Parts: sequence; structure tokens; C-alpha cells
Amino acid sequence: MMRRSLVALALTAFVADVYGQSATKLPNITILATGGTIAGDATSSTQLGYASGQVGVETLIKAVPALGKIAKITGEQISNVGSQDMSDAIWLKLAKRVNELAKSQDVDGVVITHGTDTMEETAYFLHLVAKTQKPIVLTGSMRPSTSLSADGPLNIYNAVAIAADPNAAGRGVLVAINDQIHSAHDLTKMNTTSVETFMSPYRGLIGSSSYGANQFYREPFKRNTTESEFGVDAVTQLPRVDILYVYEDMPADLVNASVSAGARGIVMAGVGNGNMPKAVMDALSRAAQNRVVVVRASRVPTGFVGRNVEVNDDQLGFVASEELNPPKARVLLRLALLKTKDPKQIQKFFNDY
Repeated sequence: MMRRSLVALALTAFVADVYGQSATKLPNITILATGGTIAGDATSSTQLGYASGQVGVETLIKAVPALGKIAKITGEQISNVGSQDMSDAIWLKLAKRVNELAKSQDVDGVVITHGTDTMEETAYFLHLVAKTQKPIVLTGSMRPSTSLSADGPLNIYNAVAIAADPNAAGRGVLVAINDQIHSAHDLTKMNTTSVETFMSPYRGLIGSSSYGANQFYREPFKRNTTESEFGVDAVTQLPRVDILYVYEDMPADLVNASVSAGARGIVMAGVGNGNMPKAVMDALSRAAQNRVVVVRASRVPTGFVGRNVEVNDDQLGFVASEELNPPKARVLLRLALLKTKDPKQIQKFFNDY
């Protein structure tokens, strides 16, 4: 009898070692809800229109009873807005709460529910300012909670499974949606209505999750989280940075209006390799001389905006966005401006992050 007991204990210890947890101790995951379609509500299960941010975090958790089998769940409501109304105030509140939770020994991972419209910006912001190796996973949905075949419950389940997975640790901020795992640095929204709205077109997926079974393909390529020099724990306001979309015969007065409105930085969603009409470039050159930081990005969905390609960035004092699209270039520039206005140092940030 004693020998059998010892064997049973040894087996239990082996299973705990393999799976990273004992059968009696589930990982502690906190879900921070911000609103979005995943918390949306409609009067019919088949109508296209709906109102975002109507359902609270407790309702979201109760809609996925299987969560209790993979993690011990707690929920907090950070905000309840459609992500088109995401704001600096919510960003700062969310980032500070993530960092507070990550310090707790009673929290093993954090899941954030969020609307898809600006999810890539929030995810990248947290990718740069969250100070933890613990998993941070954003998720959302393309269909409201009341919809026929709502995609939110499974996305939440997979997100919790990823946040509870020790293999997710140290991979920066992740986004789990449609059975895919994206790095916050890489993903972008590519479709207005499809459940397969997100892609990581330049770098590819970081992994996949199927009913909570996770596979990871790679590590993130750029600096993030605990390797990042950016932080917002003491920040109360982020500097204004505008994005201007370049088009045929674009007038230069849009640049002047942005500068007059108080922008400390301008990101150009340029044509091709970050190019723009000469009159616009001249206006940007004057802005750069007045210490407004100018970043050249591209309106093209994929590709790389290289320094001094077609445009003499060194002479004009511009910054090339490298592989960051305009929304993410804006996120990085706002954080960079908390440290410096030097375009050369900011270019180094774009190379590293």
C-alpha cells in the first residue's frame, strides 16, 4: 500500500511538472473588459447593426462556463466603449492596471477584451509599456454577443487558455482571435466585417489556438515589454501626434493646420515607399525645422519604408517608419516624444521597436 501511494505521488508530481500546474491549482487569470463588439448587443440575432459596449465583464465570463475548467477567473471593467472611442485616458488606466496586476503573485496572466477597430493600436501600446513577462492577451470579436454564431465566446476561451499557458510567457503582448495568435507588433485589421479580420502580413502568425490547444511558432522579433525603455506609470498625458493621409494633389495646408493645432509629431501615410507631393514635403521640412517630428510611413498595407529611399531623410530631418504602419508609427512616436525630440534618436527607436 505504501509503495502504491509513493507511485501515485510520483505520477502526480510528473503530471504537474509536464503541464505546469497541479490538478487542484488552476492558474489565476484576470479579464479586463474595455467594451467593443464582443460586448455588443442587437435586437435580433441576424441583424447587421448593433451597439458596442453594452455587456459587462461578468456577463462575458458567464457566457463561457468552460473557462472554469482551465483557469480561476476574475473580471474588471476598465471601460465599456466601442473601440472607435478608445482614448488616451483609457490607455493609461489600462496600462497602469496591467502593470499592477502583473506584480501580483496571485495573477498568472491577463486577458483584455477590446473592440477590433483600434485593437492593433492598444495592443502595440501595451507591447511597449507593459512591464512583465507574464502573458497579456487581447481578444475581441467581429459579431456582437447576441449574434447568431457569435465568435466572442470561443475567442475569450482561447485567450484565457493562452494567458494560462506558460509557453506564452515572454512573447510580448499577444492578440488571440479566430483561432490565431498574433504579435501586437505585427497584426493589422484587414477586413471590415469578416471574422478573419486580422492578419500579420509582414511577419506572419506567432501561433495558433484551437479550443484552448496552443501552438507557438516563433518569438517576437523586436524589443517589447520588459526589454522596452518606455513606461507610463508616471505619465498623465500623451503628446499629440497626427496622421495625415497622402493622396493625389494633396494640399500642404493640411500640414500647416496640424502644426497650428499643436501637434508635436506628424506621421505621413504616404504613397508607395512613404512618398508625398513636393509642396507637402516642403511644408513638412519647415515643420521639422520647428522641432515637429515627421515620420514617413505608407498607406500601402505591406512593405518597408526605408530611410533615404526616394526621400533624403538625413537632409530633411525626417524619420522612416521601417515596417510600422501609420497607426503603430503614431503609437511609438508618442512614446518616443516623452523622451526626446531628436529625429536621430527617434529613428533608432523605430529601428529597435
